Amino acid sequence: MALEEKINADIKTAMLAREASKLEALRAIKSAIILLKTSSEGYSDESEQKALLKMVKQRKETADVYTIQNRPELAEIELAQAAIIEAYLPKQMSQDEIKSALVNIITTCGASSPADMGKVMGLASKQLAGKADGKLISTIVKELLNN
Repeated sequence: MALEEKINADIKTAMLAREASKLEALRAIKSAIILLKTSSEGYSDESEQKALLKMVKQRKETADVYTIQNRPELAEIELAQAAIIEAYLPKQMSQDEIKSALVNIITTCGASSPADMGKVMGLASKQLAGKADGKLISTIVKELLNN
């Protein structure tokens, strides 16, 4: 519940400071938390983290679409909201940290070829959940298994 309380406090602060874009991102987080509480999955720190990661990913993908459509002002708004949401997530691992963790996973499960990618990704997504972007993990696993 600590995140929900922090979000509520930050919403009040953003309202007083008249920060519209920050307020919009915070309200989106609050909405996601309320949806999690009422869902059949239940509310946990893990589900909360997954929801925030999903929100960040959606905003970055939307920003990419806006950039392709030559709408930089809309892309900038989406990226700003993604940055605000990311502030409530745990610190993401660096590429080197991800690579060393994946090397350990690959040696542990005995993967040696690209055919073993599913096995490695299954373990990696459990171990690195919330700490690293799935797309980046996939790219590094492909790179490591092809060498």
